[in-house]
Amino acid sequence: MQIDTGLLELCERVSAASYEAVKDLVGTCEAYTTLYIGADGTPTKLIDDVSESAIFRELEKDGRSMRVISEEFGERIIGCDPEITVVMDPLDGTHNAAMGIPFYSVSVAIANPCLSGINFGYVKDFATGDVYCAELGKGAYLNGQRINTSVKSDLMDFCVSVYGYHPHVNKTTNLCQAVRRIRILGCVSLELCYVACGKLDAFVDIRGSLRLTDVAAGKLILEEAGGLVSDEKGCKLVLRDDVVNRVYMVATNGKSHQHILDLTGR
Repeated sequence: MQIDTGLLELCERVSAASYEAVKDLVGTCEAYTTLYIGADGTPTKLIDDVSESAIFRELEKDGRSMRVISEEFGERIIGCDPEITVVMDPLDGTHNAAMGIPFYSVSVAIANPCLSGINFGYVKDFATGDVYCAELGKGAYLNGQRINTSVKSDLMDFCVSVYGYHPHVNKTTNLCQAVRRIRILGCVSLELCYVACGKLDAFVDIRGSLRLTDVAAGKLILEEAGGLVSDEKGCKLVLRDDVVNRVYMVATNGKSHQHILDLTGR
């Protein structure tokens, strides 16, 4: 695996700190207690806050100056004159974790200080221990082994994760009728990684509710695995330096991408 071992080790330490902090809360009633409204505008649960606090303690031990963008806290500078930016979702799949559903993760992306591009992505599946990671230009990996997207091109063979419920359901009806299987698993970072390794063939979210922290790591992992990620119009998905800004996403194995856009067109 030819990627930056220093960044991988940092992510591993962050992941371990998060896991140790939340493991006894998983599947408990108190885990889903709302503490406050996070920087992203959504309720922060106890299990989210515990994970984020543990990660910040670990990052402060690292010794490097860094800018940290987190779903709950927002932005924090550790040290001065940051060398890197860390974009993290301390616990993706909060509802799953709180309810004891084994599909939740920590998501960490590392970029330059001004966040003009993501250079490293890391997602750990806490239920299985699987680690997905990628470095820009060096491929994507699952537990140290190179991964690639599926080679399916016929939508009738696709298994797709589709988020478009409530007021958006009509926009996904055509897509749901055109593919073989639909899944909604409740942890975006892992679902993007599932597309990266061919367990899913596409991920579509037309709610306009995804944020930088949700997708920064998974987007890079999927692209490095050969996938294609765009907005709802087929344009390159630009992740703004803003934890509140929300995006639409169509992420595929690179096959039938335009067909999916046509079916979900606004």
